[in-house]
Order: sequence, then C-alpha cells, then structure tokens
Amino acid sequence: MKSFLSLGCALALMAAAPSHAKDLGSGLDEPVLTYDARLFPVMAENGMVSSQDRIASEVGRDILARGGNAVDAAVAVGFALAVTHPQAGNIGGGGFMMVSLAETQEVIAIDFREMAPAAATTNMYLDENGDVDFKKSQFSHLSSGVPGTVMGLLDALDAYGTMTRRQVIGPAKKLAERGFPVSYSLSTSLEEYREDLTADPSTVDYWFKSDGSTYEAGEILKQRDLARTLDRIIRKGRDGFYAGKTAELIVAEMEAGGGLITYEDLQNYHSVIREPIKGSYKGYEVYSMPPPSSGGVHVVQMLNILGGYDLSADGHNSAAYIHKLAETMRRAYADRSKFLGDPDFFEVPVSALTDQTYADHLRSTIDLGAASLSSAVHPAQSLPFESPQTTHYATMDKDGNAVAVTYTLNFSYGSGFSVDGAGFMLNNEMDDFSSKPGVPNAYGLIGGEANQIEPGKRPLSSMTPSLVLKDGKAVLATGSIGGSRIITQTLQVILNFIEFDMNVMEAVSAPRIHHQWLPDEIVIEPGISPDTIKILQSMGHKIRQDDDGVKFIVFGRANSVAFDDGLFHGAADPRDPKSGAAGY
Repeated sequence: MKSFLSLGCALALMAAAPSHAKDLGSGLDEPVLTYDARLFPVMAENGMVSSQDRIASEVGRDILARGGNAVDAAVAVGFALAVTHPQAGNIGGGGFMMVSLAETQEVIAIDFREMAPAAATTNMYLDENGDVDFKKSQFSHLSSGVPGTVMGLLDALDAYGTMTRRQVIGPAKKLAERGFPVSYSLSTSLEEYREDLTADPSTVDYWFKSDGSTYEAGEILKQRDLARTLDRIIRKGRDGFYAGKTAELIVAEMEAGGGLITYEDLQNYHSVIREPIKGSYKGYEVYSMPPPSSGGVHVVQMLNILGGYDLSADGHNSAAYIHKLAETMRRAYADRSKFLGDPDFFEVPVSALTDQTYADHLRSTIDLGAASLSSAVHPAQSLPFESPQTTHYATMDKDGNAVAVTYTLNFSYGSGFSVDGAGFMLNNEMDDFSSKPGVPNAYGLIGGEANQIEPGKRPLSSMTPSLVLKDGKAVLATGSIGGSRIITQTLQVILNFIEFDMNVMEAVSAPRIHHQWLPDEIVIEPGISPDTIKILQSMGHKIRQDDDGVKFIVFGRANSVAFDDGLFHGAADPRDPKSGAAGY
C-alpha cells in the first residue's frame, strides 16, 4: 500500500467519507492512511491532475469536477500551459500522448510530434564549408518544424473526450485574455533568457512589460493576441490554426524571417495513432510511447534487463543498485544511437530491442563487480541533443481513464521567435534531427543517418509518457522532462513505485541518476550517499555531480498521478516550485 496523508487532511477525508468508503480502503479491513512515509501526495476520490504549473493543474481539476474525463482534462491542461508556462507549454510545438481507456481496456499512443517542412533538406544547416551552422538550426525561423500540438490535442478530444472545444479551451482563453499572476519561477526564467528573447520584437511585446522590464512575481500578464488565436481554435477547430487567419500569420512570420513552413505544410500536418510499446514488470503492465520516441522502447528494454535481478534486496540507491541501473542504461543508450528514428522513414527493430531473450543476453554481459567501458559496449557513436526544457503532465478520472502527456518547444522558449499577431512562440525542433550525420553538434554529440532531415519526417525524441496498469487498470501515469535524461528518469519512477513500493510522491522525489553511454559517466543528483559514490568509483565508474559548472544537478520534472486503495494520488515534482497537483 502506497498511501499517507497529514492528520488534518485525513480528518477531512474521514468526515467526507462516502457510503462506499469500505471500497476505498477506509473500512475495517485495512486503513487507507498510514504515517510511516516522509513525503505525501495530494489525495482525492474522483480524479487527479499533476502538471508543471499549479494554475494549469487547477484548470484540469475543474474540468473533472464538471464531469469531464481524463482526456478532457488533459486537453484543457495542454492549452492552459500554453498560456501560463511559455517555456515549454505550447501551441507552437509538439509531443506525445498516452491514453488508457477503462471501458474498452485500450491503450492508445498519439504522436503529434512536429514534422519537417516540405522544403527541408538533409544539408539545410550546413555552411559553405560543410560545417553545421548552429544559429540556423537552433535560433532562427529555419529551426521550426510544423507544429503538432493543436492537432494532437484536438484529435484526442474528438476521439476520446466528452466535452466541447469551448468547455476545455475556454479556461485557457480566459487566462490569456484576463491575465494571470506571474510566478517567481516564470519571472526568473524570463529574466534569465532575456538576451535570447529580445532578438525578436514580437517576443518582447508578448513577454515583457511596455518599458522592456521583466514582469515581477504577482504582476498580471495578459496575452490578447494568444486569446484571439485560442478563440479561433475554439470556433473553427483545426481550421482555426492550420488554415485561415492563424495559418496566414504563421506563413507571414516564416516569410519575414526566412523560414520554410508554408500554408500547404500546415494543411498537410496530421497526428498519428501508433501502437504503444508494451512490456511487463513483476505483475504490472507497462505501456509507453513508440518511435519516433525512443523512450518506450528503451524503458521496456531496461525493465526486461533489470527484471532478472532482485533489486529490492540491493536496497534503493545502494551502490549495487546504481551499478545495475548504470550498466543497463549504458547498453540501452548504445542501441538508441544506432537503431531509433521516425518509423515512417526508417525501419526501427522494436520487437528485437524489446525481446526478453535479447535483454537476457545484455544482462549476461554485465559484470556485477566492475563498470563496463562504453567503448567496449558499442562503436563510438552518440545521441542527438535534446533540450531539458520540456513539460510533462498526467491526469486520471473516476472511471479509471488515465492520460500521460509530454510536449515541448525544444529549447526553453523554443527558437525565441513569436508569431506576430498570433501570440505564441515557435519551436526549434528541427535541431532534434541530425544536421550532419557523424559530426558532433554544438554539444559534442553525434547523430546518425536514421535521424537525418527529410521532408515530412518527425525528429527522434526521448519524451516518454508512460502508463502502468495492474490487472488491466491504470495505477500510474508518469513521464518526465529532461532531454536525453527523460528515459532514465521515467524508468526510475516506475521502479520506485513497483520495486520499492514507494508512494507516488516518494517515487517522484527520490534522488535520481543517469547514464547515456557517451559520455561514459554516471550523472548523480544530490542526495546519493558519499559512501555509495566512493564504492561506485572503486568499481570503475566515473561520477559527475555538477552540471556545467553549477554546483548541483536537478533531474527532470516527473509530475505523476497514481491510483491506490481507491484514492487518486497526485505528485507534483518538488524540483520545480511552479509544479502542482490538484484533485477532485
């Protein structure tokens, strides 16, 4: 049992206990609430939302309270984050959604990743010397792929939701029109990225005050152009974004800035329903996102390897446990560099990578007493860079439906350019392609031919929205942000929840580690014992505990929702003060 609460909240729940309280675990058989945990989730009886912004989570909660289902709430949160979390919440980017439907017992993967424009070419970011021009690939109109978020959210609403566009997008429009109080973290973020954002006059107009100064915490930020764009989507659906006025504004912005997206590109964009990656771990079913996400394949691959060990006997975050994690991650990321890409353009060997026999072979190559050398695990290739500035959220409803969504602009605030007159920022997701296979990018990392630029192609991603089911019922909706670290963060939350029987807040909050094959090092978050680190070093592991000169590393934002003993548990990752869980 993974439940606990403060005494005051416990008394409030007991006072409001419904007639079916025994079914919720609060009868005489076994108590819902225990007091032996260090960290406690938000709890509710009828549904839960957890996201990277409290206001957006409350929007989703209100949708549930008005009778909407988990998909309705997820769509509402997605549009609300486009207003309140401009770093990564978006209608100008793209992402992935996992949906578990209780009534039909289906699990669906929705791919609304950005697509390369029709005019994109393999060598479009190379200069006259054949070198990659990173300003073009990262901070220009050329860096933007065709946005997918609006299409993906609307398709999900049409197929699996119960409410109207006005009901679910209306709250976001109201937030944009009337304004919302800027948080400390948003104010700090805008100031931190001021230099990048002030390259575009429209971005300055939208995100800074009229005198050019940064909004202070508590001041009201209004976005009238964005409100008008949201209103067009409410009234016209897909044609409110991919056609008509908004499409004309996007194309005008592209033409003015030298970008590639045309009206035809917008008209031709489509989301894709894909077959989820499915695995199992100690009696639980794990569903995750398939390619062009690399996350689902490698989460299942790693669980297959780790399932052959008694991890709980090692102890959570012990040297023995971390060694097994790191060696497993090392092997999975070696495979990622070679075999993953857009399945519509490249044949991804999903079955082979997630095969248990293959996992058994990989496990047999792990020396439990010493670290491997990454150069000996696989030829020296590496991974396409992904910015850690993404956002993840999760919803569950009283009927047992569950949704996990991860979407992004790529870098924080995307390319830094906004669509003049439309009020939203452009992504720079084209940088997730390999600009020049075999040549390091700005971050010293190498890409492969499977992820080279091609018209209409979707770039490889690490985004890993995931659902865990027990006996066919959703018990955990999770995922994370964090660029290439997303996959390993999601893996550890799942292991914490299943293997170590943590409640979802403990599972999300526990210190995490990361290994991605190259560079050959374990990156460790604060909270791992110094003695454990010394043991790992004695085994031959290189340990990194700081991030680019910063004194500590913070991993991801794994906002998650769980269902246990008849109650919903919401965990807002404490690594971000803006995050919030809201239950109904």
